[in-house]
Amino acid sequence: MATKKADSEVTSKAEELETTAVAADQTATEKPAAEEKASAKAGKRSEKAQKESADKLAKEERKAKGDTSPQEGADTKVKQKQNPARSRLERRGKNYRKVAGQIENGKMYSLKDGLELATKTNVGKFDGTVELHINLNVDPRQADQNVRGTVALPNGTGKTVRIAVFADAAQSEKAKKAGADFAGEEEILAKLDKEQLDFDVLIATPQNMPKLGKYARLLGPRGLMPNPKSGTVTANVAKAVEEAKAGRVEYRVDKQAIVHQGIGKVSFGADKLYVNAKAFIDNINANKPASIKGALVKGISLSTTMGPGIRVDIANL
Repeated sequence: MATKKADSEVTSKAEELETTAVAADQTATEKPAAEEKASAKAGKRSEKAQKESADKLAKEERKAKGDTSPQEGADTKVKQKQNPARSRLERRGKNYRKVAGQIENGKMYSLKDGLELATKTNVGKFDGTVELHINLNVDPRQADQNVRGTVALPNGTGKTVRIAVFADAAQSEKAKKAGADFAGEEEILAKLDKEQLDFDVLIATPQNMPKLGKYARLLGPRGLMPNPKSGTVTANVAKAVEEAKAGRVEYRVDKQAIVHQGIGKVSFGADKLYVNAKAFIDNINANKPASIKGALVKGISLSTTMGPGIRVDIANL
């Protein structure tokens, strides 16, 4: 009986051991597979991290050696090619560069030679205006140095000037006979109410000036407000119209102490332009403020519309 019981226990133990061995075999089989899967997933991240680390290390080594050339296969940013800076003349159009080549850099021309050259350096296909730019030795912020005036150019400006006259019926009739484009009280007021400033010069009689007070903000910034100093406030409107049509121009120094004025067209020729330029410069010198010591004119340059500038020698005017 005891022997049977012992044999039964041995058999049960053997079966238990066998079952445990089978389970261990299954666990051993499943564990490597799971470990392999986990290690494979971790290996992808590890491989990427190792590559980045290797690239970073190689870059630091190249920097230490002073070699900035990229390694083969390394990711590099392509730098945009930068063009060298061009001068202002090189950025101009070909027609401008062509005529600018006729002007010697840094040379000072006499007024007559400069005007002769200006007629040859007109860029546009139209009849350009010849402009004078005169730098004055004044401070425009001082009331007594605010240079302004009018001058009648002997050969005119070459422009068609539209003239409006603000006067009573009798004076308006005289103005129209003298060549005014618009004249009358009601007609001018209607234009101003609608802000129709289709005229270049506005002439008024002293009696009608108070009526223009409310239009000062409209006319003033455009240089159209009549002024006794410019000859546009006068009792003799017919004479003022004739002078304006003949080529009378009004000038005023700007904030940079420069006077800009057109003195005629390229088609005038150098001789007529010289007469106009001389009359304009003489008029500015005649209006020299009493507080200015020494020469009034500091420098002069001239040019055509859209053309290159030409410096004038003021010592030989």
